[in-house]
Amino acid sequence: MTTKTFNVTGMKCMGCVSNVEKALNALDGVASAKADLTAKTATVDYDETKVGFAQMQETVEKLGFEVTE
Repeated sequence: MTTKTFNVTGMKCMGCVSNVEKALNALDGVASAKADLTAKTATVDYDETKVGFAQMQETVEKLGFEVTE
C-alpha cells in the first residue's frame, strides 16, 4: 500500500471535499481518500499495481479542480 498527498486547488466548501473523496474512493485500488479543505490537499492510500497518480489526477480534474504534486 502506498500513501500519496497532493495539492487540490479550487475546493471551496465541504461539498467539494465530499465530491473529491467520493470520486477517489470509487477508483479500483484506492483503500481510502481524505481531502482537506484548509490545506487544499488530498491524501490517498492505494495499491499502486491497480491505480496510479495520473488516474487519480484525471478523476479529480474531471470534477473541475486542479491537481498538482
